[in-house]
Amino acid sequence: MRFKDILSAAAGTAGALIVKITGGWNGAMTTLLIFMAADYISGLLLAGVFKKSPKSENGALQSYAGFKGIVRKGIMLIIVLLSFRLDMVTGLDFVANGVIIAFITNEAISITENAALMGVPLPAPLMRAIDVMKSEKAKDQ
Repeated sequence: MRFKDILSAAAGTAGALIVKITGGWNGAMTTLLIFMAADYISGLLLAGVFKKSPKSENGALQSYAGFKGIVRKGIMLIIVLLSFRLDMVTGLDFVANGVIIAFITNEAISITENAALMGVPLPAPLMRAIDVMKSEKAKDQ
């Protein structure tokens, strides 16, 4: 059996398992994964092309920083999974979507911050809104 076939079978099995344990796939999950991918890619570009990443000492790509980013996103997905299961046990239908929306918001802020560090011109109201959200987040911690 070729490696490609084994990898495809493993990915298919993992996907089926995820759909089974989360009670199904929805547009919110797709949106979250798109935002996660966009954030990760924008972070890679920020470090690799612009050398302005706040995640490394010299601003350049660092494999450990990238690994930590993937681990964080994995933990986020575990929290989403747990929130789906909580919805299923309690008979509610909003915990998972609330968690997903919160994570999408967090990813959107990160993408916007990365774009700003790259020098992409962003509207002032958007930057003010991000500053407000960041200061609120700091108060919560």
